[in-house]
Amino acid sequence: MTASNRKQAAPCGTWSSPITAHVVAAGAAPLSQVMLDGADVYWLAGRASEGGRNTLLRQRAGAVEEVTPAPFNVRTRVHEYGGGAFAVAGGGVWFSHYADSCLYRIGADGEPAPVCAGGTLRYADFVADAPRKRLVGVREDHGAGHAYPVNTICAIGFDGRETVLVDGNDFYAAPRISPNGRQLAWLCWDHPRMPWQGTELWLADIAGDGSLLNGRLVAGGPGESICQPEWSPSGVLHFVSDRTGWWNLYRFDGGVVAALCPREAEFGSPHWTFGGSMYGFRSASEIICTYIEQGVSKLARLVDGRLCPIDHPYQEIRELRVCGDTLAILGGAPTIALELARIDLARGTREVLARSIANVPDAGYLSVPQTISYPSANGRTAHAFFYPPANADFEPAAGEKPPLIVIGHGGPTGMASSTLKLATQFWTSRGIAVLDVNYGGSTGFGRAYRDALEGQWGVVDVEDCVAGARYLADQALVDRERLVIRGGSAGGLTTLCALTFHDVFKAGASYYGVSDLAGLDADSHKFESHYNEYLIAPKGEADAVYAERSPIHHTDKLKRPMIFFQGLDDKVVPPQQSEVMVQALRTRGVPVAYITLEGEGHGFRKADSIVRTLEAELYFYLRIFGIPIPQGLAPVAIENLAA
Repeated sequence: MTASNRKQAAPCGTWSSPITAHVVAAGAAPLSQVMLDGADVYWLAGRASEGGRNTLLRQRAGAVEEVTPAPFNVRTRVHEYGGGAFAVAGGGVWFSHYADSCLYRIGADGEPAPVCAGGTLRYADFVADAPRKRLVGVREDHGAGHAYPVNTICAIGFDGRETVLVDGNDFYAAPRISPNGRQLAWLCWDHPRMPWQGTELWLADIAGDGSLLNGRLVAGGPGESICQPEWSPSGVLHFVSDRTGWWNLYRFDGGVVAALCPREAEFGSPHWTFGGSMYGFRSASEIICTYIEQGVSKLARLVDGRLCPIDHPYQEIRELRVCGDTLAILGGAPTIALELARIDLARGTREVLARSIANVPDAGYLSVPQTISYPSANGRTAHAFFYPPANADFEPAAGEKPPLIVIGHGGPTGMASSTLKLATQFWTSRGIAVLDVNYGGSTGFGRAYRDALEGQWGVVDVEDCVAGARYLADQALVDRERLVIRGGSAGGLTTLCALTFHDVFKAGASYYGVSDLAGLDADSHKFESHYNEYLIAPKGEADAVYAERSPIHHTDKLKRPMIFFQGLDDKVVPPQQSEVMVQALRTRGVPVAYITLEGEGHGFRKADSIVRTLEAELYFYLRIFGIPIPQGLAPVAIENLAA
């Protein structure tokens, strides 16, 4: 190595990096909900520079065009988390506009025209029933007179008239019409279950007037989670079930349910949002599917019960759609940010249509994660991705071990992936290691691993994060005296519990995190209003457990500095969850910073919000650990911290 390209030794945390907060924000172009309509590919792209607006894009005849120009925001708030916000069929396009909850149709002139009234009614997961000139989808009625909104499956005529087709259950999803238009399949479930605990798959005949007849239960129940019902081209109903402990593929034919490919792998995912898809039909006899093994996605053809791998560069596949020889997927890998690719299955070619990050930084500044498994409490094994620091220009000072940020994902029935995320590389390119933990309760490792969190939220997740930090410190890979934990939403509770009930981490950051479980119950929306009965305890036993686990009741044990970030429009975890905790730390003299964001909800979408929070979090850690502050980094007011 010559002097001109020798790395410079510098304190971890001070390394200059091309991955600035502005670069992270500019790269924040979320891609979601892929659909195919013949040769046309549709997808949603988030625009952080436009206040987080979702726009619908289409590739047609090799050219990409915007279907929904500003101010249209293709988004729905059914179940608060949304998804399934548009449908396409036979050249027609329908979508939900976030501002008024109304459904719109793109006319022949390309201009959106309203289909329904919107207002207190919200719509999601709708499909076109063209012969009957209507959409069939999930409707959520937020009108007066109900403790919670009322969910139904509804037909919305192209003329705006609406008819309820199915009601009586607390929740519905995935209404799917058979190819011949004579049958409708759908999912439903009731409180207190979440859809990854127990759902039912129903089937009914469609009468001549469009109503439903002869509804019957096909599969599912309180202890079986069904997801993604789909019809094959020949009219055979397929679905995913975790009846064996793993989400596997099944078909319902001639009144009999048959497994297609029993395997210790996940062919489905939790229903947090509508419209997800992990398999589709190339023909009546061939399925193209993605599945997860040990947290990593695979892609394959399924023919006669055999999986035939399809070559691809991705380690995470979030969604796929199939139409003949055309496959559209959302995928990513450690050096590939989430992207939309179109694959020609006959030719074996791949074309990238859209990237969530337009300009990926030079590989020298990217940390490629190591997949690790390590021992945790009570004999459990936990899983995580470890990102060591990486920077083409810098290395740690002699004898220095890097600080570590441990991330607990949200959900908590979520999953950390290894897909390139600039928000992670922001830290590693500055000399700070990251551990992204798939704690017990995470998806991707089977139902038993998912159910490890039953009654144990705030315990198992915390133990696995603590064990991961200790494991890396014991391996001399990180500095034991500079261990940090951060998390958002459910991950925020993990963060607060780790700092309150354990003495491993030296600081933490909570993004719209849960501090008071009883308060979460009081403020929760319908979808999650009974979730804590599974995560914590049944209502009759909950009060004592809530008091035991809620950090807000144990602030005397919390002695570590913290920074809080909170969207003021958050309806999932309202601001008071952060404010009460901040006030408690303020009163006790613990160093604390509190950043609020106008116009942001549960998750930050605006570019300036992303910049502000990342830079504030970095500044906070540098001050707490006495690391020199880089020039130009805006200061943050930290109470109870000496200058």
